Amino acid sequence: MPRTPIDIAVPELRGRLALVTGASDGIGYNIAARLARAHADVLMPVRNREKGEAAAQRIREATPGASVQVRMLDLSSLDSVATLANDLVAEGRPIDILINNAGVMSPPTRQETVDGFEVQFATNHLAHFALSARLLPLLRDGRAHVTTQVSVSANQHAVNWDDLQWERSYGAFTSYSSSKIALGLFAMELHRRSVAGDWGIRSNLSHPGIAATNLLAAQPGIGRPHDTMAVRSIRGLSRLGILFGTPETAALPAAYGATSPEALGGRFYGPKGFNHLSGAPAEQPLYSRLARAEDGARIWDLSEQLAGVRFG
Repeated sequence: MPRTPIDIAVPELRGRLALVTGASDGIGYNIAARLARAHADVLMPVRNREKGEAAAQRIREATPGASVQVRMLDLSSLDSVATLANDLVAEGRPIDILINNAGVMSPPTRQETVDGFEVQFATNHLAHFALSARLLPLLRDGRAHVTTQVSVSANQHAVNWDDLQWERSYGAFTSYSSSKIALGLFAMELHRRSVAGDWGIRSNLSHPGIAATNLLAAQPGIGRPHDTMAVRSIRGLSRLGILFGTPETAALPAAYGATSPEALGGRFYGPKGFNHLSGAPAEQPLYSRLARAEDGARIWDLSEQLAGVRFG
């Protein structure tokens, strides 16, 4: 059955600066491309410059005149996060949109970053926390819309408070869920603190549903030499228009959360189809694991200590 095309209305973004992490492929690429079509100036911080430049060129070819710039960022290194943020702060241009999208999913065995943190917690949560903290002056100047991408897995398991680095009992999927819950708690706490401190930042959450992306594909760099059976099944059903979305449709909740005048801070946006796996974006009930303000304050304080950076 042919898939019915899905898109959203994105307001005119000419003159607005948007930063999207993980924009060299998959959902992040499609978020960046959608913002570029609305004439935003898009920053694509990437770990692999060649891959990033190729992605940027595809956007320019699809949208002649698109303003897309590649910067270097390795989210597994807090030094790399600091370098990018310091460069942008020195340049001084306010950031209007920040989409914390990049992530790594389910390495079969526990791995550590150069900073000694478990790679999923570090890449998915801690680096985005540190990036947002270091960019705070630019986010405040731009009265930024910050949309943070979690996952349906944030509705499962829990933050492993007693062993955040999974040193005692690593589980590939449970540690992924934990990292996404931590990230979601941070994003909700960011909105609370913005309101309390009059920072002018609107922080909300999105999730993409499920689509066939590189998160579950073969990634020898994290110890997964072959595509998982899950991603093969998702690809097949997605091609048939059954149950799952595509990278293009999965990008829409984040784009909606970051740009729509109807998208509010402290809210949660995702696909409105069956079980919220695919479909057009809509507001959804916040997952219970992301709702407790006490947990948000707790992950905030721990993240400041671990990342060695403070907001403000």
